[in-house]
Amino acid sequence: MRINVVRPVLVCVLLLAGSGCGSMFGEKGVFRDRSEDYKKAPVLPPITVPADMDAVQLNEIYVIPPIEDKFLSQGEFEVPKPTPLSAGVGAEVVRIQKLGDASWALIGIAPGQVWPQVRNFMAASGMQIARADAQAGILETNWLTVEGESLSSRFQFRIDQGVQRGTSELHVLQMLQSGASSEWPEKSDDPAQAAEMLKAVAQFLADSADSSPVSMIAEQGISAGGKIVMLEGAGGESYLQLELPFDRAWASLERALEDSTFKITDRDRSSGVYYVVFEGVEEEEKGWWASLWNSDSARPLIGQAFVVSVQTVSEQAVTIRLQPQNADMPYDNREGQELLAMIKGNID
Repeated sequence: MRINVVRPVLVCVLLLAGSGCGSMFGEKGVFRDRSEDYKKAPVLPPITVPADMDAVQLNEIYVIPPIEDKFLSQGEFEVPKPTPLSAGVGAEVVRIQKLGDASWALIGIAPGQVWPQVRNFMAASGMQIARADAQAGILETNWLTVEGESLSSRFQFRIDQGVQRGTSELHVLQMLQSGASSEWPEKSDDPAQAAEMLKAVAQFLADSADSSPVSMIAEQGISAGGKIVMLEGAGGESYLQLELPFDRAWASLERALEDSTFKITDRDRSSGVYYVVFEGVEEEEKGWWASLWNSDSARPLIGQAFVVSVQTVSEQAVTIRLQPQNADMPYDNREGQELLAMIKGNID
């Protein structure tokens, strides 16, 4: 497992095949992977039907005909896996992100693909489902006894749409059987258990993302359209609207600015402002952005200073605006749209 510290407040963990799990998982864990247990199942004798009972229902419905020797190939043959309905998007399809005490998994596939994989994870781990609401994206377990713990635990998996179109977020909530209340707490009673469960299900998703089936109910119930759009103000200026609370939007924007080749020179969180300089991108990455940094352009943007402001519009939404620090700098809305589009594509 590789941990990338994006900033002191925002950490991303890339999940790669082969990372270990804690005491709840693994070969000797409470919720070990049971998907291969059938290979160890012993051959049992045929069921003997009592003489006074009808055995018709036990007859073979689809009888497999004998295979002649001439059709048998020599050596071993591995049955190929069926072609998936849709494929994943690569090795880094799953990342665990942290902001303060909160953590979640960012997944590079749509919610309709994540839903059946989380159900598969629960089945492989031997967890019984107490509640499944595909339209709300919620799966809950029954009470589970965790080795070494005096109290039983329940877990809730919540699948939300991601910031970008076609992505998802997975949140895990844990509660202890410590009282009469059956209401889920706002935060996990045991954050360590919740974090271990999140890592385990995220690793399962990372390993199986390339063969994700699709749940149409979850796909329709959980929007996959993303949480960020570019809008136009009354004066014709473009801006971004992001459906995230300010704390997370502020941290996500910092990383997006750096990924969009803006150098952050200063910041004022209380005012929601980043001061940046646009540095441009490498030659091979220019593509259709070339007009922004072409040395022959009459108004090159490389080296220009900008102010990026984040303003709260509700508890779950902010706007992001980009303006030159120098009000006299030649700058039109088309250039602003192109710079905002770069930032928009890097926010997660």
